[in-house]
Amino acid sequence: MRNPEKFRLRRSMLFLNAQKPGLIRDPYVYAPDTIMLDLEDAVAENQKDAARYSLYHALKEIDYHGVERIVRINGLDTPHWREDVRVCVAGGADGIRIPKTESGVDVRAIEEEVRKAEQEFGVEEGKTLLMAALESCMGVINVMEICRSSERLFGIALSGGDYTKDLQTVISGTGIELAGARQNMIIAARAAKVQCFDTVYTDLDNMEGFERETAMIKAMGFDGKSLINPRQISIVHKIFTPTEKEIIFAEKVVREIDEKKKLGIGVFTVDGKMIDIAFYDGAKRCLELAKASGVYRKGAAEC
Repeated sequence: MRNPEKFRLRRSMLFLNAQKPGLIRDPYVYAPDTIMLDLEDAVAENQKDAARYSLYHALKEIDYHGVERIVRINGLDTPHWREDVRVCVAGGADGIRIPKTESGVDVRAIEEEVRKAEQEFGVEEGKTLLMAALESCMGVINVMEICRSSERLFGIALSGGDYTKDLQTVISGTGIELAGARQNMIIAARAAKVQCFDTVYTDLDNMEGFERETAMIKAMGFDGKSLINPRQISIVHKIFTPTEKEIIFAEKVVREIDEKKKLGIGVFTVDGKMIDIAFYDGAKRCLELAKASGVYRKGAAEC
């Protein structure tokens, strides 16, 4: 069953330690598109059971006011992941982030456990979506296979820290060490028609650097970015939300192409720019993103 939430707006994904009630009680006040409740790296090995207990009750009892709730489970190389999946499904999580994904086999293993858990807990089949985090060279090499592995998979995400470790380098701040992975991932995601998300930016004292990196990955075609601090949300939303000027231009492009097609005209100008049918899908996407972001005002181009 196709989940209508598969392609929802996901500009910002805010990571939170699932074990800490103070963090997961009301993160919706910061208005992220998605919260990422973490059972993996943020939780000590001897606290996994406690974190699952906290997560389950948060999912069941807290009103997140429409903010999407994704859970990062523990990896397939641990003894925790099956119980993580059961708790996510039983609690009603919107989706699961699979860490250290290296092949389609990894995704399908999680998918099967999710399917069994949905049956066990009476959850509608297909409700629980999946996303895959690529954290190694092997994962990046197999990115197309991963993107096509499951109908539940809504997107892939880069985990820069682990990836650069596998690449035998470090995060430099220039982005050069991540360039190959980013480009391969966005190409595969677009070809497979799933979303693509960039890695976290950990230098909280360099908000200018964060803004530059966010603008760069937006230009590359990414759908959003993983975040570690609420202060980063407004910057991401500003960059990923169409401006009034962009919306007005997109409206003009859509209207002019629709009208010119009827007249058999294939090439024309809008605001001095040469336009043809190739611009149509991009303009439509701009308007759809504006609507999803809550900034679209129909007829703006006529004002």
